[in-house]
Amino acid sequence: MNTITPKQLKDLLNDKDAEITLVDVREDWELARCKIDGCLHIPMNTIPNSLHKLEFNLPTIVYCHHGMRSLQVVNFLTSKGYIHALNLEGGIDAWAREVDPEMAAY
Repeated sequence: MNTITPKQLKDLLNDKDAEITLVDVREDWELARCKIDGCLHIPMNTIPNSLHKLEFNLPTIVYCHHGMRSLQVVNFLTSKGYIHALNLEGGIDAWAREVDPEMAAY
């Protein structure tokens, strides 16, 4: 399965040599509440027209609130040949619970 846990993502983000693209597919109002630093904001409904913003050969980690929308995006990206697309398990909600408890939850 094309997934990554919040703790694995934290380790990747702390690795100065790791090259990844972190994509937040939530809506603007959700991003205004909380986000993971360094993310590229591409709302889910704009993904098909925004593929040019993604690095084809880099791991692309996608997240939303609970991981369902981002899973759909990962499946779409995979169908387009993005073999390094990963879904953040549990979304930003799991990130807030497991990695950053100070983050605003909703």
